[in-house]
Amino acid sequence: MEPARNEALEAWMREHGYSSNSLAEAVNTTLASLTGKHGGLDGSSVRDWKAGRVRWPKSATRAALEQLTGLPAADLGFVPRGQTSQPPVPPQEDPMKRRLFVSGVTSAALTAASPASSAPRSIGMSDIERLQQRFADVVASDHRHGGQLGIEQKASALADAALALQESGNATQRVRSYLYGCAAAFRSSAMWAAIDGRRFDEAIQHMREAQALAEMAGDGAIKFRIWSHAGAMYRHMGRPTQALAANNVARQLHINRRDPMFASLGLARQMAILGAAGDHTAARRAYDEAQGAMDRADPDEYRPVWLNAFYDQAELDSLALSAYMSLRDYEKAEYHAYRCLSGLRSHMRRSKAITTARLARSQLEQGASESATRTAMSVSIDAATQHPRVALMLRDFGVRINDIVPGSTAADTWTEYAQATWGTTLA
Repeated sequence: MEPARNEALEAWMREHGYSSNSLAEAVNTTLASLTGKHGGLDGSSVRDWKAGRVRWPKSATRAALEQLTGLPAADLGFVPRGQTSQPPVPPQEDPMKRRLFVSGVTSAALTAASPASSAPRSIGMSDIERLQQRFADVVASDHRHGGQLGIEQKASALADAALALQESGNATQRVRSYLYGCAAAFRSSAMWAAIDGRRFDEAIQHMREAQALAEMAGDGAIKFRIWSHAGAMYRHMGRPTQALAANNVARQLHINRRDPMFASLGLARQMAILGAAGDHTAARRAYDEAQGAMDRADPDEYRPVWLNAFYDQAELDSLALSAYMSLRDYEKAEYHAYRCLSGLRSHMRRSKAITTARLARSQLEQGASESATRTAMSVSIDAATQHPRVALMLRDFGVRINDIVPGSTAADTWTEYAQATWGTTLA
């Protein structure tokens, strides 16, 4: 008799955009944070779960799954030994319910924080842990999709939910500091989603709220994130002087001296800003210093989930790519693009699309129009149509190829492809 498929797990994976390989990688990473040892799961392990061949994973794996998903293993369709049936598969979410999610986040938090009893509720670390898991979900969603208004709204609502907990009961000063830190983290994610979506007025508003919350939390890591995001925001707005000033605030925080990985990220973003400012020598020096700091960093040092989720050698090369594109040094830009793509983790879908679009442009500017066109056409349609930064890059590519090689086979191929794919030349 064939084992029953784990339809609940399959439904959760579809909802959250996981393949078998990417879920295995995410569980391995979570295992490392829980146990200090990276897991050995691969795509075949997850396929065994989905097919029902493994009905009750090992305890450490279950703990990692539960932390990653925020759900008990039984709700994910796993069946404890000794039981014979799975729980019913949760119904697919109605689109209207999805639209109502954001507005319901804060009210749900308030409801949970307002028991029928008149006795004040005690707020503890379990509340913090639940918020931190939601923050991990927001970070993961950002790296998969990026720049979406829904991500910005969800992060904003969760920041409000964290603040609502402050008013809902009794807590120690330590717990209250953590709550402010959670609210600042969510608000900084809303800020980044707005930056990535080119909604700069909203990003500035999120930045100001996040800065105030981070001060109340006294959290150096989240202060770094906010000011570092501010530097990136001003760079994207074409204001390099303000970008350097904001990034310098991040780089002067004590956490840079405590952990070279923070210092490396600050220097890497400084490099991208210096590239935008046209300072080739300073940008190259910043890259060397960023690489040196990364090489000195202890890989076993505890770091926040948002930093672990994206900053590595691939991201350093991505920022170098950005710098050299600004400096019109397209040969070095192409070199760093290939290095970045070879090291990108599977969940970094937004970064892959951005890097590929920049690679296409660097090839085009070096005269390799046919290779550039093939590269540009390899950008996923979802990213090209739904991510504002990627769409802008491809529109610029369409304009530039018709400037450089008008009427060529490459230009005609791109125009036909863009018209057939998006109903526009993106020019």
